[in-house]
Formats: sequence, structure tokens, C-alpha cells
Amino acid sequence: MAKTMKGVVLPGNSTVEFRDYEIPTPGHGEVLLKMKSSTICGSDIRAIYHEHLGKGPEGYQGVISGHEPSGQIVECGPGLRRFKKGDRVIVYHISGCGVCNDCRRGYMISCTSEKFRRAYGWQRDGGMAEYMLAEEKDLVALPDSLSYTDGAQIACGFGTVYEGLEKVGISGNDRVLVTGLGPVGLATLMLAKAMGASYLIGIDGVPERRELALKLGLADAVLDAGPDNAAQVKKLTDGAGCERTIDCSANDKARLTCIQAARKWGKICFIGEGGTAAFQPSPDIIHDQKTIYGSWVTSIWKMEELVERIVRWGIHPEDLVTHRFPLAEADKAFALMAGGRCGKVAIAFDEELSK
Repeated sequence: MAKTMKGVVLPGNSTVEFRDYEIPTPGHGEVLLKMKSSTICGSDIRAIYHEHLGKGPEGYQGVISGHEPSGQIVECGPGLRRFKKGDRVIVYHISGCGVCNDCRRGYMISCTSEKFRRAYGWQRDGGMAEYMLAEEKDLVALPDSLSYTDGAQIACGFGTVYEGLEKVGISGNDRVLVTGLGPVGLATLMLAKAMGASYLIGIDGVPERRELALKLGLADAVLDAGPDNAAQVKKLTDGAGCERTIDCSANDKARLTCIQAARKWGKICFIGEGGTAAFQPSPDIIHDQKTIYGSWVTSIWKMEELVERIVRWGIHPEDLVTHRFPLAEADKAFALMAGGRCGKVAIAFDEELSK
């Protein structure tokens, strides 16, 4: 094994920097991963690539980027309890203290320790490098039937979506509306369909995203974003609206569409980060007995459950990946993802690059 590696850093001005790093040695309870796939998240673009938005312990610390990593263990530190060399794994992207109430629930995303909560790719080195150091407690086993790029998608995007869908519940009784058909919105359609939703509607203003949703067979109807969307959804649903509506856009108009296009007694989930929302509480929510849920990432046990169910459902998150780049072309990968006219973009290594 070489002694040094290349890693990608995001300076916050819509560019990418390549830096040389020593390949780390795993300590107690740690593993060294040979990276296989690291996908780009919309949060990377919004909060790091264009500019550094986070503050204090939530801020980007100039580390190797990439919080959607999947790879193979090539070296183990002492004290491991479950995983071993050669194992294929996904990395849950927030490493928490492990002892606060949220960590004990498995929600390291909400860890309350300013000292010990460190997200991969934000406050500690992430997956945009040839190797990555991770703590064993943050690993989720990746079955042989799933690719590393499947795993990278689960590490953040699909896990985040699954949490939101579990909160509102999805079954064959439900017609589902998804606003915002970026990678998270497409993942929402894919999972909602696998969970049994009877009719799926997607809305987006970007033609390429609408076309991808239809090409992959993820939606029964796809609408161009506009002021008449709520009326259009009701027309498609016999005037009733959808039992479940999910916003993945963070757009205020799309969020209002989700609220107004939800059926009476319907459940609405906001997953998209940022933005604002404006609605009239009485006619839009209270009188129709609707409920709005907020959902942020997921727990590590829920992510482990999702892996099992994805295998059972026979779906592949990597189907949403439209472009794969080698590490040396990370600048092109981030620029493409920032343009918003594609599906998911992956930095891929070894066998994952040749697919």
C-alpha cells in the first residue's frame, strides 16, 4: 500500500482542491476503508461547495469532503467487535458521542455533544479520497447483492427518505405526491413505490429530472412546476388529493403545493433542507385535519433496516446515478451536480467506475 493519497477539499467558492494526505492508520475501534463509491449530496453543494454556510461545530472544517461513503475494510485497529478485514460496508455519516440521549436512540445526526459529534466530510475526513478512516460503531454491513454505489446512496439520501416515509407511513392505500425530483425526490418515488404506494405523482421545473423519473418508471404522472400544481394533482386524484405528500425541494411554493394537494386527513412531510414556507393554518391545515412532519436524516438502526428491505424489495439505489467520475475528475463531478440537470453523481473507484 502507498503511503500517501489524494483527497478532495471544497474551499467554498464553487471549486475543488486536490491535496495530498498520508494514508491514516486505524486506532482502537477504527477501520481503514478502501473507498469504492462516494456520491455527492445536495447538502454538499448548498452548504459547502458554493459557500460554507454552517457555523461553529456544524460548520465545514476544511476536511476531505464526501459524506456518502461506501467501501471495503482493508485494515483494522484493535478492539473491533463485529467487523473484519474484507467486509463491505456503508458509513453512517455522523459519528456521535454514543452516550447522549439521541445517540442512544441511534440518531447520531442529533448528537448533542459539541466536542464529540463529527460528521464525515464536514468535521472529519470523508469519502472523497482513496482511503478513509471510520469508527466501527458507524458502519452498516453492505450485502453482496448490493453494489458499493447502492451503499453510498443509502449512506445519506435513501436513509433520509426512508425515515420521512416511515414517519408518515406508506401503503397500498396511499397516493403519493413528491415535489422536487432531484436525487432525494427520485429516491422518495423509488422507495414509496417499493413500499406499495398505489399512485405516484412527481413535480419539478427541470425537464431532465422529469424525464428521468418517467424513464425509470418511478412515477405515474409527472408535472412541470407551476402555480396550478395543487389543482392538477386534485384532478389526477378524482378531486380528493394525495394521502401522502413529500417535499424534497425546499421551495416555498412546492411546500404550499404539498399542503394544498394533500387529501383531508392527509400527512405531509418536509425533507428538503433550507428555504421558507407560507400557508394559512385554518383552511390549509386545521380544517382539513392535516399533519405536517419534519424529518432530518435517520438513525443507524433504521439505516440497517433499510438495507435489509432494499434487498427484499429488489431495488437498486444506484439506478438513480446518471454520471460516475474518477477521483481525479471530482471538479467536473461537482460542477455537474451543481448544475442540477442530472440524477445522482458519484465519485467511483475500481469496479464501481467501470459500470
